[in-house]
Order: sequence, then structure tokens, then C-alpha cells
Amino acid sequence: MSFLALDPVVAIDLWDLAVMFGASFLAATILPVVSEAVLAGFSSLDGADLVLLVTVATIGNVLGSVVNWVLGRWLEHWKDKRWFPIKEKNLDQASRVFNRWGRPSLLLAWTPFLGDPLTFVAGLLRVPIVPFLIYVTIGKAARYILIAGAAAQWL
Repeated sequence: MSFLALDPVVAIDLWDLAVMFGASFLAATILPVVSEAVLAGFSSLDGADLVLLVTVATIGNVLGSVVNWVLGRWLEHWKDKRWFPIKEKNLDQASRVFNRWGRPSLLLAWTPFLGDPLTFVAGLLRVPIVPFLIYVTIGKAARYILIAGAAAQWL
């Protein structure tokens, strides 16, 4: 059943939204998932509801960042272990950015290689969850809006 499409031939359904959510959630963790490609693919379909796709992608990606924030807040004592998922040099770089720019640096939480450590550092530094969510959501939503708009226009 197609509930997002204007044309009954296009089928973006709950399963597709689950895939979009899962890809965006996992992309915000240390796993190498490219949610932008998934969003671009769905956005390029005729009649796709871009607002719904961007909303689902943003929610999934922000919740994935919350996982990093929680890890930073509660697992700091393991950050020096060899198996720890975020490399020390990435943590150092994220710490420098955060210390220089403060909470607004969380607008960059979407960036490759910097975003995951940045959200982890925010947890380490005990950034309250509400400002964390505001900055991270703005940055991630802006990125997804641009991707969905470009894909709908050019693909």
C-alpha cells in the first residue's frame, strides 16, 4: 500500500520508512552507514513526501546521536581501551572544536569523522540533553533538507 505517493505506482510504505529510520539511526553511530544515499533514493521517487522522509531521517539520526551522548556520559572510564569505538585522535579533534565553539559546535554533528566524536564529547562534558537535542536536530535537519531537495530536483 502506498500512502506517501501521489501516483499509485510509487510505493513508499511503512517498510521504506523503517529502512530510512534505521539507516539514519545507524549512520549517527560508529557504523559505516550512508543514510544520505537512502534519503536521496527515496526522495527522487515521483510523489515522495519529502517532509515525512526528512522528518523520519532526522529523528533517526538524532536518536543515534543520543546513543553517542549517553556513551560519552556513562562510559568515559573506558575511552582509553583499545576496543573503544571512537579513536583518541577523533576525540581530541572533537574536544578542540567543542572547547573553541561550545554548544553551537553541535550544529556540526552531521559531519563525517567529527560528528560522532563531537556528540560523544558532549556527553563527556555533561551538556544537558535539551540544548544538545536542539543543536543536533537543527544541524541534521538542515543537511537532510538540502539532500532531499537536491535529490528531488536532480535525480
